[in-house]
Amino acid sequence: MSAQFPDYLQVTPDEIAQGTNVKFSVVKDMPAVAEHMAHAMLNVIERAREAGRQPTLIVPVGPVDQYPVLAEILNQRQYSIQDVMLINMDEYLTDDDQWVDITHPLSFRGYMNRKFYDLVNPELAPLPENRICPDPNDVGAIQRAIDQRGGVDACFGGIGINGHMAFNEPPEPGEEISAEEFAAYPTRNLNLTRETRTINSVTVGGEISIIPWRAVTVGMKEILAARELHFYCNRLWQSSVVRRVLHGPISSACPASLLRTHSDVSLTVAEYVSELPDIRLR
Repeated sequence: MSAQFPDYLQVTPDEIAQGTNVKFSVVKDMPAVAEHMAHAMLNVIERAREAGRQPTLIVPVGPVDQYPVLAEILNQRQYSIQDVMLINMDEYLTDDDQWVDITHPLSFRGYMNRKFYDLVNPELAPLPENRICPDPNDVGAIQRAIDQRGGVDACFGGIGINGHMAFNEPPEPGEEISAEEFAAYPTRNLNLTRETRTINSVTVGGEISIIPWRAVTVGMKEILAARELHFYCNRLWQSSVVRRVLHGPISSACPASLLRTHSDVSLTVAEYVSELPDIRLR
């Protein structure tokens, strides 16, 4: 590979897991990622209960396919998660920093209703007060809820094209923020980067103008304080991202590289994500 490319792009599939504390695993494809994630979420719930805790999870909308799978498992087993608190990572905001309406086609809250809460038998689903989304008008409410629950059992999530976790965007060019400072960022309202808006538009028809500029996100502080971290990558373009996360510098320029500072973290990817990035014109 040409010398101008970062060295981590040359990390082979057999080498990805080497030299890192992150537990790395490969599954076949996108449906397999969803299955793995659904079962991992259920396992965290069961282990938290065995430890005498009411389970508390930070969860994403991205990946998304795990929710119908988990709903089906819960219904088949008649397994109640009424006491489970699910804290969504983030939500799009209007220009005046209010949640986009729940009927908005891009609303994460609306997606959770359609693809999870409404699919679980009502007597099994989390109680309404346990369905949490960061509030742009009270960003401190997330930490208060976590403190009341005795901490977060696990944070699940994906990784953005610029290495973001939730909507914790890396600094803009010329903006210097140390990894330690970035790791302490709490839940907050913020601007989305051009990179995030562009890649997010790909999955909703390719129209960048419909992607909001503002969002509210659970912070790096809350994510990294979870007892366990479980992250997933199921997009072809993430073959480069996972190599930067695991083998590039630990830096605020790639927020997910801070996963390597956690003592209990896993990263599960589809087979094609583990393959060497195919860098060529085509």
